Amino acid sequence: MDPVGFYFDFGSPYGYLASKRIDGTAKRHGREVAWHAFLVGAAVKITGSASLFEQPLRGDYTIHDMHRFARLQGVPLKAPATLPVHSLAASRAYYWLFDQDAALAKAFANAVFDAIWGEGRDLSSPEAVAEVAASQGVDAKALLAAISSQPVKDRLREAIEAAMAKGVFGSPYFLVDGEGFWGVDRLDQVERWLETGGW
Repeated sequence: MDPVGFYFDFGSPYGYLASKRIDGTAKRHGREVAWHAFLVGAAVKITGSASLFEQPLRGDYTIHDMHRFARLQGVPLKAPATLPVHSLAASRAYYWLFDQDAALAKAFANAVFDAIWGEGRDLSSPEAVAEVAASQGVDAKALLAAISSQPVKDRLREAIEAAMAKGVFGSPYFLVDGEGFWGVDRLDQVERWLETGGW
């Protein structure tokens, strides 16, 4: 069976919350998960939506809700001082690592999510991303050189274009056998779809 597609933006608190559950959800139904870094900002030209944190009323609600949701899941959440979070460097690094070692890329992704949303760290700079990567055994100098290279920039752009061609526009977004689900609050539906094959 095809893996469940998990599309996430490191700048999304709901992507972080989903990252803590999606593998377990899929595993209960004998499925693997394919992790795909995505930049929600790239879809803004199509959707016209600004970051949740930049929207009147909705921004304040989101800050309240993401903490409430984290408490419900029993995971730590500490918002960075600057919102929205800029995740370009981390996303480039993810694909550079993925093309070498998918398991290492996933460990890196989890470490980035934990640093940003578990600890409230600012990972907008390449140097901060490289520091997190180094904690996973990655050569920080090699990573910094790679994420400023054109092939890695192109790799991320191509991944984003491929995701949007499948209908992905937000984070988290799940694809189960071609069926799309947007939002961490759709994980119960994802599980039901995996269990039943759909409705």
